[in-house]
Amino acid sequence: MDFIPFMQVSSTQGSMFMPILTFGLVFVIFYLFIIRPQNKKQKETEKMIAAVKKGDKVITIGGIHGEVTSTREKTVIVKVDEGCKIEFSRSAIASVENEEKTAKTSKKDAPKADSKAEEAK
Repeated sequence: MDFIPFMQVSSTQGSMFMPILTFGLVFVIFYLFIIRPQNKKQKETEKMIAAVKKGDKVITIGGIHGEVTSTREKTVIVKVDEGCKIEFSRSAIASVENEEKTAKTSKKDAPKADSKAEEAK
C-alpha cells in the first residue's frame, strides 16, 4: 500500500511541465496554420483595395461586376451599365480584375491555340 502513494507523488511532480508544453505546442500550431496565413491574406486584400484606380474592373462582395469610374478616399464609383453608376465603400470590393493579368494569360494561351489550329490542318 505504501508503494501506490509513492507512485502518485512522483508522477505528479514530473508532469507539471507537460501541460505548459502542451499549451505552448497548441499555440504554435494555431499561429502557423491559422493566424499567420490570415494576416497575410488581410494585408494582400488591403494592398489590393488601396491600389484600385480608374478603369479597373472590380467585383463587389455582393457579386456586382463593373468598372471603376472614379475613386475617393473611402468610396469608389462603379459603372455597372450604360447610365448606371453605383457608389461603394472600398471595403466592399472583393476582387480586382486587371487587364494586365487578362492580357498575360491570353498571350500565354494564344500560341497554344495557334499550334492546335495548325495541327488540325
